[in-house]
Amino acid sequence: MMKMAMSPAAAGLIRALFARSGIAREAVLLTDYRSTEWHSLTFAGERHEIGFRVPGPEAADTVAKPLDGIDEAEFSISGQIVADIAVEHPPSENADGSISLGIEALTIAS
Repeated sequence: MMKMAMSPAAAGLIRALFARSGIAREAVLLTDYRSTEWHSLTFAGERHEIGFRVPGPEAADTVAKPLDGIDEAEFSISGQIVADIAVEHPPSENADGSISLGIEALTIAS
């Protein structure tokens, strides 16, 4: 298994997404990850693009619950504030019945 190198903010965001969803980490595949530095005049942070794939016959139900209201959700990430989060690539069914989706977020150091 290949491990992707990621920042503490990205790792915290992924842990927070799993905690919010109640989905076991083993039930979801991380298929894509990219994080880039982000700066404004007063803040510093990172923009994250994360792709997930949920296998199994109940994948659609598994995905629906955590995505409901995600853009208004509060996340607890040490040293970070989730300033913006959205489903950038809505859930889509793959040929094998799994569901793929993409999330984008902006975290700001607190």
